[in-house]
Amino acid sequence: MSVEAARIMADEGVRDFHLAKRKAADRLNVAERKHLPSNEEIEAALKQHLALFHGDRLARDLRRMREIALQAMRFLQRFNPRLVGPVLTGLLTAEAPIQLHIAADSPEEVGFLLSDHSIPHEQTEKRLRFGGERYEAVPVYRFDAESTPIEVYVFRPEDLREPPLSPVDGRPMRRATLKEVAELPASRSA
Repeated sequence: MSVEAARIMADEGVRDFHLAKRKAADRLNVAERKHLPSNEEIEAALKQHLALFHGDRLARDLRRMREIALQAMRFLQRFNPRLVGPVLTGLLTAEAPIQLHIAADSPEEVGFLLSDHSIPHEQTEKRLRFGGERYEAVPVYRFDAESTPIEVYVFRPEDLREPPLSPVDGRPMRRATLKEVAELPASRSA
């Protein structure tokens, strides 16, 4: 079932592990849902699936998206941006956005910056899990750069030090600074 859930995530752009598990169970006619695979098992299957079926495209897309992420991070540099998610981990699936965490005294600062540069955007919120089973709604700005979706999560400056927990393993989410992203192998042009 983890292989089917991974395929659903890779090929259909499903980003939620629980939804991918449910879809896989439905497609495989698994009625008993007590023993669904863990997120870690699905992530391992996803790595294998991407390497096997999307290797060349994945490397090319990852390089391009990391370059766009670097441009966005430079644009947002005053907000201390951090790259997170699939563009950082390399588990790039269909329709995966570039995800950035930034620090701003007010979310509106980001909206003003985007508007001042005539960048069409939308604002929403995303509920994230932190340590101690604490959940918080975090403002998110969405916009496109070179036809690539970018999601900017806006944290208060004092909150940027505590990353949300990963939906995969429940540990603090891995983040990378602009300098660290620039040093990633796929960030450099071939």
